[in-house]
Amino acid sequence: MTGLPLALTALGMMLGAVFLRVPIALAMGFAGFFGTWYVIGTPDGSMAQLKTLTYETFSNQGLAVVPLFLLMGQIATRTGMSSALFAAASDWLGHRRGGVAMASIGACAGFGAICGSSLATASTMGQVALPEMRARGYSDALSTGVLAAGGTLGILIPPSVILVIYAILAEQNIVKMFMAALIPGVLAALGYMLTVALYVRLRPGAGPVGRRKPWSERWGTLRATWPVIAIFGLTMGGIVGDWDWSRPGDQALFTPNEAAAFGCTATALYGFLRGRLSIAGLLESFLETAKATGMIFFILLGAEIFKGFLALTRAPNLLADWVLTQGYAPMLVLVAMLLCYLLFGCVMESLSMILLTVPIFLPVIEALDFGMSADHTAIWFGILALIVVEVGLITPPVGMNLFILNGVAPDIRIGRTYVGVMPFIVSDLLRVCLLVAFPAISLWLVTLTG
Repeated sequence: MTGLPLALTALGMMLGAVFLRVPIALAMGFAGFFGTWYVIGTPDGSMAQLKTLTYETFSNQGLAVVPLFLLMGQIATRTGMSSALFAAASDWLGHRRGGVAMASIGACAGFGAICGSSLATASTMGQVALPEMRARGYSDALSTGVLAAGGTLGILIPPSVILVIYAILAEQNIVKMFMAALIPGVLAALGYMLTVALYVRLRPGAGPVGRRKPWSERWGTLRATWPVIAIFGLTMGGIVGDWDWSRPGDQALFTPNEAAAFGCTATALYGFLRGRLSIAGLLESFLETAKATGMIFFILLGAEIFKGFLALTRAPNLLADWVLTQGYAPMLVLVAMLLCYLLFGCVMESLSMILLTVPIFLPVIEALDFGMSADHTAIWFGILALIVVEVGLITPPVGMNLFILNGVAPDIRIGRTYVGVMPFIVSDLLRVCLLVAFPAISLWLVTLTG
């Protein structure tokens, strides 16, 4: 057995191991290790691959962004930034029908911008916003549904750890990936707010009207969010902005690594100065970051070993050639891949999906003619894949964000959360259709910088 049949057999065995609860890193690593052994005929190649791939993977300086942004999110979670964001959004929108739910979306978007993790955003905002919505008489379905959906904004709005991982896998510029994600991220937040508005129009009792706050209170809580605005503005603006107009081209203030280090330092300083972060809290942030980083890097190594095996079998190239010879329309192939992400999202978490599928799907996508350069195609596909992965985080029965909210409020039946999240899944699918039909929405900021 060689080529594509061998790769498909290894993929099937690996997925079977995952469904039997074998960790995805081990499943991919073992499939790649023994697959390479089978192709070469001796274990020498597999053993050599373990040595070289481990060094080549972890010596990539771009990966330094991952623990830094994770640390930034851990510190931000402990400094009360989420509470300030929710208070400001609630004071400005709470007097409208469904306004506190809309405020939760806005707060999730703001916190996701400095956290970069969907699970952390859903968990943190759930603890902050869920008690407030329940106290104001919001239905359990809307309360948990809106927070589960709002949590997914952490995966798309930069800085996002999965965006960084995708950029490294696809060999794309991290800054361009961040720029491509900005407009879709804003559209996601606006789409969720519109969904809330339609939901409470159809079910007025689900999101009652709150008390209108005086302007003095509104401006006061808005001023309290300045650290979040400043940190996000300098972190992202320093990466994508032109800070020296006297020189040709864009002169960024930071590299992505420097921006992540700045964000960590600024967030920690804010926490210490406001008395919301202790040395013990900082050490705990380091420990949680180390655990998460170790998990991500272990999965990434397993993916690289499996990717090396796929390269030996030439399966991605053979699959791309087969698709081209069948004459399928490029959009049909793209839609089929996005449907695969939806199905995988029901049983797998987001990072595993990206690491497992990108080495197989991306060569096929790049071989098809979408009327744009290969780099722009890869960036556009990455944004679409992340959005559909987003949907997987809130897709029953195994959407991770749904269980996060169930852990925050165990007295709410998860079936109510399933019902509440459905309108937001529809909003996500409509947004995917829009971005598929109009790639320029994702690529506009990228094309501005060439």
